[in-house]
Amino acid sequence: MARVQGVTRIGRITGEDSCNATSSRFGFTATDLGIMWDDGRGGVLIAFGDTYGAEWGGNGAGPKHADWRCNVLARSTSEDLDTGLEFDWVVQREDGAAGQFLPRDPKARENTIIPTAGICAGGRNYLHYMSVRRWGVPGVWHTNYGALAYSDDGGRTWTKSDAAIWPNRGQRALRRFRRRDQGGHPFQLIAFAGVLDGYVHLLGTPSGRFGSGHLARAPEGDLLDPAGYEYWTGSGWGTDPFAAAPVLSAPVAELSVQYNSHFGRWFAVHLDEHRAAIVLRTAEELTGPWSKGEVLTTGSEYPALYGGFQHPWAADRPAIYCTMTQWRPYNVDLFRADLA
Repeated sequence: MARVQGVTRIGRITGEDSCNATSSRFGFTATDLGIMWDDGRGGVLIAFGDTYGAEWGGNGAGPKHADWRCNVLARSTSEDLDTGLEFDWVVQREDGAAGQFLPRDPKARENTIIPTAGICAGGRNYLHYMSVRRWGVPGVWHTNYGALAYSDDGGRTWTKSDAAIWPNRGQRALRRFRRRDQGGHPFQLIAFAGVLDGYVHLLGTPSGRFGSGHLARAPEGDLLDPAGYEYWTGSGWGTDPFAAAPVLSAPVAELSVQYNSHFGRWFAVHLDEHRAAIVLRTAEELTGPWSKGEVLTTGSEYPALYGGFQHPWAADRPAIYCTMTQWRPYNVDLFRADLA
């Protein structure tokens, strides 16, 4: 079992006071998340959520008139992570500033669309995102659906799939599922774990920060076909997402999963809202059992902390490198957690 020996804040990666000086270089002053994955082309793609320009109010997300973008995307080839995470480029709009790379759905009642996970499989980059219908009380929000987009040019342009959509409404099974878990459909936010035996494996949670984690898989070449997905029931694989058994006990939020070859264990990093902490949980198999969770950082050290997205190039080390966000000052830092 991996034990946390110490945690170091390496430095900020977004905001004008960061190593990337994102306000003057890329036209954004505040953002969150920082979801990372290997792009299959020698770099790492980094997806951010709601993003704001120079008129940002300095207190969490908003206001929307401050050059609001639902999402932005950067690329990095930094290898020495102890010196920071530098961006090579961002997806741009016409004026050269960072542009929104996934558009909102004009036909839906949609507040924003937020990236939740990415992966390169079969030479194509895939991004999972959630369509947020409305925000509720802290830690609670309601989605229209979770869905996939894809890119065939290394992340510079994206296409939203018309088929790979998991609605969060209407089904009788959804009402049954809500009796045993919070937030509705169990795959509204996901974390790609990787490719095993020809299948892309992923863990999903309902919308909000209080649900459990559930396991699914799909053939590497069929990620855009919901009919090809299988869901772990606790004893085998089935085709009903609502029959998926919890493998990560609640509360699980902003989940990141990858295999650490140094320890020979799966690492799951996520926000535990009840403990107000980012925690590390480990398992020999994705199906579990998973450990209860070693605390990496706490809200007493970094108030209103969330996220915890692992860097894919550090999965062979006795440490975790991950991005974390604070609601104030609504920017993203890079951390290292040393393990033994």
